[in-house]
Formats: sequence, C-alpha cells, structure tokens
Amino acid sequence: MTNYIDDPENGNTITLTVSRDAHGTRLDQYLSDALTEHSISRERIKKAIKEGNVLVNKGRCTKPNTRVSTGMQIEVDIDFDTSSLVPEDAPITVLYKDQHLVVLNKQPGLTVHPCPSCPTGTLVHRVLHHFPELASMEGFRPGIVHRLDKDTSGIIVIALTETARLALSEAFALRTMHKEYLALTMGVPEHETDTIEVPIGRHPSIKVKMAPVKPEQGGRPAHSDYRVLHADSAANYALVAVRIHTGRTHQIRVHMSHIGHPLWGDSTYGGGVSESSPFAPLAARQMLHAWKIAFTHPVTGEEMQFTCPPPDDFMQLATALSARTQRVVLTGMPGCGKSALLSTLEERGIPVWTADGIVHSLYAMGGDGWHFLRGRYGDRFAPVDGPVDRSALFEGMCESVSIRREVEACIHPIVRHDLLAFWKTHADKPVAAAEVPLILEAGWQEDADLLVGVNCPREIRAARLAEHRNWNDDMLAVMESWQWSEKDKMGACDIVVDNSGTREALSANADKLLESLTRRREDKRKALQDRLTTIFQG
Repeated sequence: MTNYIDDPENGNTITLTVSRDAHGTRLDQYLSDALTEHSISRERIKKAIKEGNVLVNKGRCTKPNTRVSTGMQIEVDIDFDTSSLVPEDAPITVLYKDQHLVVLNKQPGLTVHPCPSCPTGTLVHRVLHHFPELASMEGFRPGIVHRLDKDTSGIIVIALTETARLALSEAFALRTMHKEYLALTMGVPEHETDTIEVPIGRHPSIKVKMAPVKPEQGGRPAHSDYRVLHADSAANYALVAVRIHTGRTHQIRVHMSHIGHPLWGDSTYGGGVSESSPFAPLAARQMLHAWKIAFTHPVTGEEMQFTCPPPDDFMQLATALSARTQRVVLTGMPGCGKSALLSTLEERGIPVWTADGIVHSLYAMGGDGWHFLRGRYGDRFAPVDGPVDRSALFEGMCESVSIRREVEACIHPIVRHDLLAFWKTHADKPVAAAEVPLILEAGWQEDADLLVGVNCPREIRAARLAEHRNWNDDMLAVMESWQWSEKDKMGACDIVVDNSGTREALSANADKLLESLTRRREDKRKALQDRLTTIFQG
C-alpha cells in the first residue's frame, strides 16, 4: 500500500506499508521495486537512505541492507520524476544575480519545485526560462539549495553552477547560512524574545502535518529564536522576527503554534480564519515571509546580506487587525448641551449611548436601581407602585453624603458595564459616541479613546436648565459641586466643542468634530504603517 504526500517544503514524501510477500527483502531493494513507476535508480535510493531521508517505523534508518518485515511503516523523502522540466515564461523578482547564483523574492502561492500535485508552474520552471544555464544540472530541482513552503514568500537563493550549488548546500548543512523570517502571529507572545528548542517530526496521525515529537519517536532537533518587533495594543497580533538555526519542515509554523501563537492564516497549525471573518480575504495564506539572509559567497568569499520587505498582504492584515472603534465620550457641565451634540452625531449615522438613558431604565419600576433603593430605603425613594422618585432621591443625596455615595457605588458599576457592552457591540464601526457626564469623576478615562468636552458659559447653561428642566440656581450649584470644575473638566478633554450659539451652529461644530475624528483615525493608521514600513525595511 503506497500513499503520496505533497510536501513542497520538504520534497516528496512517500509512505508505504510492507506487504507479506516483501518480508525479508533488503530495504533498498524493496524501495527500488515499490517505486518502479517513478524510474528511481537503486543508487539514488541508497543515497536517500544513507542521507537519512528514510524512516522505518518512525525511526531514521541509514543502512540500505536493513531487512523489511510485514506491516513495517516506511516513509521516503526523495525526488522522483513527474514530468519533463520545460522552461516557462513567467515573471520572477531578482534581488541579486551574478554568474554563480541568483537571489530571488518568491511570491506567495508559488511552489518552488515540481511535485506530484504540481508538476508544472513552479519557480524552477520560471527560473529555467530566465537562466537557461540551469538546464545543465541534473534532477528536477536544478540549483535549489533550500526551499520555501508554497505559501511562504520571500528570499530564496538559487545556484547557477554545480560548484555554487555544492558549496551553498554545504553552507546550509553546516548552518552557516543565517535566515530570518517575519511572521504575523495570533496574539502576542508572553516574552519579547525567547528561544524554542522543541524536536519536530511527522504528526503521528496526520501525515501532511509536522508536530512536536520526542527524539525517541523520530523527532529531530529544531531550534528557533524569536523577537517581537511590534505588538498590537489589543493583542490581536504581533509582528515577530524568527531566526531558525535548523531547517525542519514547517519549523516556524510548528514552533509558534506550540507556544500558543500560530501564524495568521495557517489553517494547518491553528491559525485559520473562518470564511465569515472580515479578515479572511486578508489572511488567505500563512503570514510567513523569508525576510533576511546572510551567507558567504561560494566563489568570491564575499559576505552577502539581503533584506526583502514582505508583500502588501502583511501590511493590509496588520492594519485591519489594528483598527479599533474610536470610542468617543462626550462630557461637560450640567446644561452644556451634551445630549444635543449626541443627537446630532446620531443623525450623522454614529452609534450613540447615554448614561442618563441607562440610569432612567435602572430607576424604572422593577429596575435594578429601583430594587436596590427599595431594599435599602424602603418607600422613601422607590414607591411600590411606581418608578424611583428622582426629586426625593436628589434631596436625599443633597442632605447626606453617605446616601449619595451608596447610590453611586450601586449605580455606577452597572452603568459602566453597559457602556463597555455598547463599545463591544459596535466594535466593527469606525466610531461610536457615548454621553457620560461623570466620566472624569468616576475615573473611567480608560474606557474612552477621546474625551470631547461640550463647552458653554454658565449663564447660558443656567438659562437653558431653568427653561427646560425648571432648575434653579441652587440646584445647579449643587450638581456642579459634585463634579470637577468647568476649567479642569475642559482641560482634561482632547477636543472641546463650543455650544454657546444656535442649534445650527452646534450642527456645524458637530461636522467639524467628525472631520477631526476622521483625521485622527487616519493619522493613527498612517503612523502604524510608517512604523511597520520602517521595520520591514530592516
């Protein structure tokens, strides 16, 4: 029984189960017979065994004369013919070239070399067109000295001569090639820098996957160092640089998943995104990019270093994941017109919320505030057959500081919980606005991204409150005494909107406010992109 596994990053893995009639056959002979259809010579098979590319019952076997037995599981990683290599006229991005080697920037979605599921349309076919001298090399991986997974983008070095190929291959084998990758991880790793040394081998039940595997079970040493270059403030992602000291299949993907932070878009190792997610179109592949490479030129001895920024999808996904609802809170002194400005914003399509509205529902008959006041004070403030008597409650709070503090200690946490739920409900909107008169006094500044103060002279406020709420000057003075001073309140705000004029003037000021909010969002987005661009450029 033979199963073929497509693994373009680690060659072509063939899994076989030894049948009864093959029992006792030499390993090299058994593989030669089993792979007849692929025209692989016995010498190539012996070489593959000696190089450690054959696993027998999960253990690496390097002796061609090993005898196989019935039921034995054998895995072979070897090149085999799938088609003729015909050059294909398709674009490649060259970062450097000379007569000995070429350094390319591989695009995501491009397989490096032919395999059963991708016999044509690979990077090798393209390179053959642009560098015909590669045709003189044997095999179906001419010039390939290291590989990148199909959906991994970035730097890849290709030898143009056999001398360069042998020297570069030895450099990779001796780990004198220094490679560093960029990755976008789900969440932010706990440590800014760390080392991961976890052996990697074939997944015990899913052959197309790799996994952390103990050495005695076939796992091979794997060493990665990572450092966080940028951490999203809401921990949606981190931009991480990963240097690999070993070259195991899917090493970075397995290691980052192992520490709980798989790569965005990597459905194989836990970073997949559902089709309904707004991020799905932006995370259509694992977000991994071969960013930097440094090596000694195989012929001239010159020290070579290359840095290649990632494709646009890195920036697009990071920007989308960094986007936040701009949480705008309106505050100000009594009668300044906070509600009027909030209503104007709502007319412009902005989701709005008001603390007074929540308090009103809490004080309705049967509301949580009503139950609290009845349980604590009986009928004094909350009659059995009606809502809270807010006039009586106001008088009680004026007479007793302890009553005021008790009411605030009960009502404020409920109001805040509803505010946080409001932000969460509208997390997909560019901006949402809430009216919270006591946000500064309550110490909830962290629940807002921007504080907008509504400013209005006291004499105008007093006149409005007298006309619309029947407040006298004493009541206004009491309400003001429970708050910060007007000067301190406006001074603590990020933006101050004037409301000393007509409703039309307030409407015009609301439009100016929205323009300012848009500029701030754009400035924030641009600042992030400038920072990431600087990082990408190394």
